[in-house]
Amino acid sequence: MSNIWYLESVNLFNILCPHKFKAYKESHEFTKYNKTDYIYFEDDVANKVFLITDGKVKLGYYTKEGDEIVKAILSKGEVFGEKAILGEDKRNEFAQSINNKTSICPINASTLQELIQDNKKFALGFYKFINFRIKRLERRLQLLLFKDTKTRLQEFLLELCDDYGVDCEKTGDKIIVHPYTQKDIACLIGTSRPTLNIIMNELKDDGVIEFDRKTIKLL
Repeated sequence: MSNIWYLESVNLFNILCPHKFKAYKESHEFTKYNKTDYIYFEDDVANKVFLITDGKVKLGYYTKEGDEIVKAILSKGEVFGEKAILGEDKRNEFAQSINNKTSICPINASTLQELIQDNKKFALGFYKFINFRIKRLERRLQLLLFKDTKTRLQEFLLELCDDYGVDCEKTGDKIIVHPYTQKDIACLIGTSRPTLNIIMNELKDDGVIEFDRKTIKLL
């Protein structure tokens, strides 16, 4: 699982999900979404936090011209909508399922606040997680504004390596087994899929990476 979830040795997903708690278990249900279904829209009331128990979710917003800007693509074990407990009254982004059979664990903001008050170790881990998420988003926006596409891709690959990379004992290379499609990666670095393919093949020809559908090897 992504190192996002192991902060101060706290497994946030196992602690956070209300079905782990007797007081909330009976009234707690998972919600299912199909591909292109929206979990929430911009300007919706922000009163819940969501955990992904299966599938993938895209976060983003639309410009005045109608262009879609993708902020993040999250997968199993990740949290979104967390600003509902930080004073946000309305959503400033949309959240959309991008594959079939996405399963979401919704948590009322009031419930989460109770859990934070009752578990100091979890509260510390959760707020560190939020700080980590904000810093990563700021970093990605800086790349989109000031760096060329090839640099954005290389920086993104380093992020993937941090989250999903393992060492290859025989060669010393980093092997990344990740949940993203090429379309996902293209959206996240602000380019087209054909351009992404060109740059990835350039990096392959230069001996920087090797890749297939779900695996990237940093040489």
